[in-house]
Amino acid sequence: MWETVIGLEVHCELSTKSKIFCGCSAAFGGEPNTKVCPVCAGLPGALPKLNKQVVEYALRAGLALNCNITQNCRMDRKNYFYPDLPKAYQVSQLYYAICKNGYIDICADGKNNKRITLHQIHMEEDAGKLIHEGNITRIDCNRGGVPLLEIVSNPDMRNADEAIAYVERLREILLFLGVSDCKMQEGSLRVDVNLSVRKQGAKEYGVRTETKNLNSLRSIVRAIEFERDRQIEVLESGGSLFQETRRWDDNKGIGYGMRSKANAHDYRYFPDPDFLPISISDKWLSEVKKNLPELAHQKRDRFVGEMGLSEYDAGVITSDKKLCDLFEQIATISKQPKEASNLVTGDILRLQKASGNAQEDISVDGKKLAVLVDMVTGGKISRNAYKQSVEAVFEKDVDPNDYVAKNNLMMVSDDKAARAAAKEIVAANPNAVADYKNGIAKSFGFLMGQLMKKLGGTASPDVARKVLTEELEQ
Repeated sequence: MWETVIGLEVHCELSTKSKIFCGCSAAFGGEPNTKVCPVCAGLPGALPKLNKQVVEYALRAGLALNCNITQNCRMDRKNYFYPDLPKAYQVSQLYYAICKNGYIDICADGKNNKRITLHQIHMEEDAGKLIHEGNITRIDCNRGGVPLLEIVSNPDMRNADEAIAYVERLREILLFLGVSDCKMQEGSLRVDVNLSVRKQGAKEYGVRTETKNLNSLRSIVRAIEFERDRQIEVLESGGSLFQETRRWDDNKGIGYGMRSKANAHDYRYFPDPDFLPISISDKWLSEVKKNLPELAHQKRDRFVGEMGLSEYDAGVITSDKKLCDLFEQIATISKQPKEASNLVTGDILRLQKASGNAQEDISVDGKKLAVLVDMVTGGKISRNAYKQSVEAVFEKDVDPNDYVAKNNLMMVSDDKAARAAAKEIVAANPNAVADYKNGIAKSFGFLMGQLMKKLGGTASPDVARKVLTEELEQ
């Protein structure tokens, strides 16, 4: 029997407005090479300047992930051929990374928690992008210099399920910290899988390979399973493995070797002379710690304990930060957390899915939805009118008060119109009235239905029931 040993390197692009060492925009996309200056283009004599917010985001992540903070750290140069980094080296951290050790607790089997320990978190710059067009390769440097955190785990995972649980938990923490949008499809969260196999019970690690730049959970699972099976097959057939960097082709469902895997000394790290050491004062560290936002697991506990939500609903709401923010806005304004929960986990998720947009891109005015929650819970509009109005706000961003008024959706709150309609219903249905007087309970439901139908669903059920009962008793 073989045991799989997995460690992950997660590269997280930070949500800063500018790049790590210059003022160029760090936003995703744009025409190629339009977000480039002498610094990120690597021109001789251009001097970089460290973005302070990158350091602060690294501190947030390190504190949330239970790391030790290196209060006197520095930047290093990592020298190797990078065709999409014009200056031919990457500024990173090796000797004095900003965050050391740390851990994340995961639950991969739904029952038992497992602690995955971290080796370090370090800051570095992203590379550009190579665009292959037939026999021509073009370079887009827009992404070069975008700030990254590289979060390096120890080899504590033993299967794909644990790896996915780790990535999902890490992504959740980073999202709720507000340091990254973690959009894997846009490359702002990428995963390198370091994997080896060994005989069950063996203490020594096997020869590891690194599969680079996986950008979906599905790819991570498939790449792990492919590489595990490949290594076992090589060893069981009498072959030998060697340390290498591999690439995953998700369309073909296979991995293949790119180059032999280098060790740290092969990258010729040395302190970057363009940067002074980074000094993180006790005061700065204390302020960052004090201002850490509430994380998803803390919100789940509060939603269940203080707001009375079910654990399931709290889990759905905190599955995405934007959805969670929307829920909290509606619940705070309307003071109706359960109604707000039903709204976002029901109609809003349904409408978002129907729109064809990702859940993480949800965009709807929570203040307007809170107005509708107040209306329906206050008996001013019916459930059908509520659903119709929610859809109008979601799809057309209408003003809820204007929409309800223009479409005559407000329920009749006085009994004058309801009483007139009730008289007509009683007069038009003598048999049902006779059944009611003879104690046949279902006849009242029939008459009530006729009354609501006549009123077009705009009458308050309580008002309608009251006047109908009074007319029947006369």
